[in-house]
Amino acid sequence: MSTYILGRIGQAFLVLWAAFTVSFVLLQALPGDAIQIKFQNPDLGLSPAEIAAIRTSYGADQPIATQYAKALTNTLSGNFGYSVMGGVPVSNAIGTALPATLRLTGFSFLGAALLAGLVAFAATFAPFRWLRTAIASLPGLFISIPTFWLAIALIQVFSFHFKLVAVIGAGPWEGLILPVITVAVPISAPMAQILIRSLDEVEMQPFVSVARAKGASRQWVLWRHVLRNAFPPTLTIAGVLFGELLTSAIVTETVFGLNGLGRLTAAAVSNEDASVLQAIVILSAVGFVIINLAVDLLYPVLDPRLRRRVGAAA
Repeated sequence: MSTYILGRIGQAFLVLWAAFTVSFVLLQALPGDAIQIKFQNPDLGLSPAEIAAIRTSYGADQPIATQYAKALTNTLSGNFGYSVMGGVPVSNAIGTALPATLRLTGFSFLGAALLAGLVAFAATFAPFRWLRTAIASLPGLFISIPTFWLAIALIQVFSFHFKLVAVIGAGPWEGLILPVITVAVPISAPMAQILIRSLDEVEMQPFVSVARAKGASRQWVLWRHVLRNAFPPTLTIAGVLFGELLTSAIVTETVFGLNGLGRLTAAAVSNEDASVLQAIVILSAVGFVIINLAVDLLYPVLDPRLRRRVGAAA
């Protein structure tokens, strides 16, 4: 088991290094320069020598290999450099924006899991076949709705028309209701589809028929056998979908005016602020790796067959 855990941790560090390297190369390959965008404005009245001194202070005049080594060393120590546009340490900008995004993504992920579970169970155990078919088609509808359109529709219906949820001058928790729904609905669709398929497949297995033949109630078989065997594939897709949360957050935070990583990312892209973008990529990769590492480590706990296989390999 220890060999399995060490192997997964080693793979996680390899993924993080690859994410850092690829993002660094791509950001360096982008045309333009954040320093030029900000400081070559004629209104500032800076001379070429002064702009060159600014580039030197940011290390932008150094060779690419030197910049890479310095950036990697600084990142390992938690130093992401300075934002050219904001003129503040990147860690400060991230620290200011991160809490809002964590609240949005955390509640959205929880809401997506609950919605996926409700849809999957209703599609599997609803009393009428036509009703089960109709519910099973909902994930296809959820995943096809554009995030920005859903956000605007929710604002129009629940805020402007029915005036149930405020989006202007709303409190910290009331202001999360519509954004959480906006992010949760499309994320829940793949989880619901996988869970519906897994429940159908497990219910057809011989051990389920044997348990029912022995007199076990449907509810007992569901919780004791069906759900436990149908859950692992859903857990895998949930870990993968976690990586999409930041993408959804960028659009959602922009529409609802939330000051999180999404808006910070949009501003950094507009201003080509490479240090901020690099930090956001690394932070997203860390979150993605941690979630998927947790999923990998939970698999042997949930599936005895994998636990025996892992134990044999160790």
